[in-house]
Amino acid sequence: MIRLTLTTLAASLLAAPLMAQTELPQTELRVALDWTPNTNHVGLYVAEAEGFYDEAGLDVEILPYTDTSAGTLIANGVAQFGILSSLSLFTQGTAGADLKATYAVVQHETGRLVFDGRREDIQTPADLDGKIYAGFGSNWEEALISSMIRAAGGEGRFETVTLGTSAYEALANGRVDFTLEVSTWEGVNSVLLDRPQTAFAYADYGVPDQHTTLIGGQGAWLASHEAEATAFMEATRRGYAFAADHPEEAAQILIDATAGMLSNPELIRASMEELVAGHYLRAEDGTIGVMDPEKMRALGGFLFDHGVLRDDAGHPLTQAPDYDAFYTNAYLGAE
Repeated sequence: MIRLTLTTLAASLLAAPLMAQTELPQTELRVALDWTPNTNHVGLYVAEAEGFYDEAGLDVEILPYTDTSAGTLIANGVAQFGILSSLSLFTQGTAGADLKATYAVVQHETGRLVFDGRREDIQTPADLDGKIYAGFGSNWEEALISSMIRAAGGEGRFETVTLGTSAYEALANGRVDFTLEVSTWEGVNSVLLDRPQTAFAYADYGVPDQHTTLIGGQGAWLASHEAEATAFMEATRRGYAFAADHPEEAAQILIDATAGMLSNPELIRASMEELVAGHYLRAEDGTIGVMDPEKMRALGGFLFDHGVLRDDAGHPLTQAPDYDAFYTNAYLGAE
């Protein structure tokens, strides 16, 4: 009886640390989206659904999208991480926001300039001189489009009407001549809608290739929470790697997780196929998540040279910043 009691007690003592470990509270993290849920966010939802965050000791809340930018929510401490564009990273960063990118969602530029594919009068960007552009209200667009037109031999003149997402209907209806789109979303949707389009890739006309979509956090928070940041990035990369390997399953996870918010499952599945086929989530050499310093510096330089980067008073920078200060691969174990 004594031996049995001692054996039971010993077993209980050995089990106690394990039980205590499983009962420890998980670290709570909030992630801000840059738009309503879409396939750019798929790795977050996969990591949540597949338990990758739980395994990393994290309780991750993906915040509902609001009109307040993800960069602003991160800089103000409302969210620890968020989805950023390369453009917002640099423009908000030089204006004073404490932002640092930690993950490249895509390895190549997903944006492109598009127009009605039945137009025979547009053969190069130079043919866009004097035509009507349906835009989204940023000075990046002016720099981007005028550079492409001039690179093709034109003057860089065009008329802008700011329409936001209504630009795509305006283009389809012939009310404007061209616009910009994300090839892995609006571009895929145009195919599903049987709207013929022709596109010019930015990089073919002097604009640097870029990691269009990033994940980032507040620089000060990252520096003081290295373990939590590393755990989050490793679990998130697992989510995106899963999506790259299993696009159909990942698409269904995104559909289920957003509870009907995404009303077109066909678009989601087609978008996932394009993200994989185009080597966006995982590059041709297998790279996933890591930011290329040459890409980051080249885009930063382009934005600076065209007066897009401004200080906290809204004045164009007169001296180029340290572009490497705006991002780090360290939380991916890549630096």
